[in-house]
Amino acid sequence: MTIDFAKLPKVSLHDHLDGGLRPQTIIELSSEIGHALPADNAADLGKWFQAAADSGSLVRYLETFEHTIAVMQTKDGLARVAREFVLDLHADGVIHGELRWAPEQHLRAGLTLDETVEAVQAGIDEAIEMVADLGGDISIGQLVTAMRHNDRGLEIAELAVRHRFNGVVGFDIAGPEKGFLPQRHKVAFDYLAEQMFPITVHAGEADGIESIKDALINGRALRLGHGVRIMEDVIIKRKDGELEFVELGPIADWVHDRQIPLELSPSSNLQTGAIEAWGSEMADHPFDVLYDLGFNVTVNTDNRLMSATTITRELKLLTEAFGYDLDDLEQFQINAARASFVAIEDREELVARIEAGFATARG
Repeated sequence: MTIDFAKLPKVSLHDHLDGGLRPQTIIELSSEIGHALPADNAADLGKWFQAAADSGSLVRYLETFEHTIAVMQTKDGLARVAREFVLDLHADGVIHGELRWAPEQHLRAGLTLDETVEAVQAGIDEAIEMVADLGGDISIGQLVTAMRHNDRGLEIAELAVRHRFNGVVGFDIAGPEKGFLPQRHKVAFDYLAEQMFPITVHAGEADGIESIKDALINGRALRLGHGVRIMEDVIIKRKDGELEFVELGPIADWVHDRQIPLELSPSSNLQTGAIEAWGSEMADHPFDVLYDLGFNVTVNTDNRLMSATTITRELKLLTEAFGYDLDDLEQFQINAARASFVAIEDREELVARIEAGFATARG
């Protein structure tokens, strides 16, 4: 059976707002504010972002955001980027998306934290209406993010809770992982727990098991952003090419038994060197091993601009690498739907839409 990946219903859990801009939008907004770019046309700029991000270093990867964040400092800029972001998700077959971004990075032009969240939500709301006018249906939630190397965790956590009825569905920390454990923001995480507010934490990307453990203990994480290095706590023994036994360490066992969702981003994990311990090709990605072992895996893009990707492309790449069929691809989307930070009835509706869409794909 030939799979039409583009038409499959999808759920996006790990997608950065400042990593999903259209190159032409960056050019136009940069022109308005006099920001210099490394290329002056959309095609070349898109290639530059991908090449700069394809370095094997998370630090170098994060440097590309200097240009995207620069054009997201006004209400109009934020609203436009959010609007186009949602429209692009819809074009990719996404029926529910949770976009994450760090309001503290968008204050250079004088906006307040609350004004940034409101501007992004205005763009989201406009896009949802545009999708409806096209006969589509998409739901979107904001994941308000604190930068883990800064000291504004509690302030950003309070911001997220303040807007829990204005589109914000969860909290995250992002930025340099190594050397900045979640415990640095324990006060913020304790506050969020008191407020019964959902948390996902970047962990197990640029750092290993201790980062994941701390995300679970001090971060109170309900999901792990990437989490791919949970494999460091998995022992697999083979003899003559045959599997002898698998042993899960205590952290991997906890994540596995409690089905804590892993927000895996295959192409991004290759670019940043997150999977360098296992190889440098898609076929080396631990995704398939984790799936076979029964971990709660989901498929994400991380930063569509930097990885020149979509969820459609990620699903295709995984299928080419591991021979997945529609049943596998459906499971990944159901996993993501059930891991989303929306009400149970909304999760059930997403699962029903996924099942109906995949049934149609099977003919």
